[in-house]
Amino acid sequence: MAQGIPVQVLRGGRSRGAYFLAGDLPADPAERDRLLSRLADWPGPPAARIAVVGPCADGTADVDYRFLLVTGETVTEPRPCGDLLAGVGPFAVERGLVPVTGDTTAVRVRMPATGARASVHVTTPGGRPAYTGDTAVSGVPGTAARVLIEFGDAATLPTGRVADDLDGVPVTVVGDGVPIVLAEAAAFGVTGHETPARLEYDERLRHRVDRLRRLATDLTGAVPGMCLLAPPAGGGSLATRTFRPHRVHAAIGFRAAIGVGAAATLPGSVAARLLRPADRAVVPPDVLRLEHPTGFLDVVPGPAAVSTARLVLDGRVFAR
Repeated sequence: MAQGIPVQVLRGGRSRGAYFLAGDLPADPAERDRLLSRLADWPGPPAARIAVVGPCADGTADVDYRFLLVTGETVTEPRPCGDLLAGVGPFAVERGLVPVTGDTTAVRVRMPATGARASVHVTTPGGRPAYTGDTAVSGVPGTAARVLIEFGDAATLPTGRVADDLDGVPVTVVGDGVPIVLAEAAAFGVTGHETPARLEYDERLRHRVDRLRRLATDLTGAVPGMCLLAPPAGGGSLATRTFRPHRVHAAIGFRAAIGVGAAATLPGSVAARLLRPADRAVVPPDVLRLEHPTGFLDVVPGPAAVSTARLVLDGRVFAR
């Protein structure tokens, strides 16, 4: 402890967090959490964001990623942060958990808290992660090297159909595990360009969305997310408004975005019907741009979500 504990601070997507090797922390979760609260020395709010990364315990992936929130003496493990997931790939390569395989290295990630799995594709020219590049992420100043994030099960069709009917509303259901229901916003009497607060205030809309969620749960056997789609308003490919479950997401999660991107390539889907050509003067030629309440998120065919990771600090941290 006198020598400190190695740490990297990376900006993954729109979030910044401290990344630790699991082997550099106590194996006992209670001891680990006590140490992290002393290392963070962070009264909050907001909570300090911590990523703990180590070899995959069951051998089914390259690494395990745990996302922890630290506020004072309190440490919690919520659902993994998708933004910080973008930094797990470069961190795993930097710390030697995954060998470089060429100009691009894929890091298979397991998230024990939920059982979710993803592949993070890192640009690795010359055997090291690249952090500089020309990829822009909405809400993040400047540009950085592109990181692609894949959730293999986010692009499946759990009903086996491109289109279904729920209470008279045409929908497309995508994704295993935690499916997402895609429906046209106009079918609910809204434009799909409203602010989250405006949509949450609409009691009639909330009840209608909840009813379709219950019907989709009966159809798939899992409680789905709900995403309302509309033609874009800002030069993108589609406009999105995502409910989780009753609040409207200020952006859109990676899994949901990958599902929308996959559905957009399927003729007859709700997403394909509403898809519009993006303004290629501002949108890269190989992506679909999904507009959301606070900006945009790009996806590429495959499908994968586009993010970035930037190294902010590499050093040691000392407990108080």
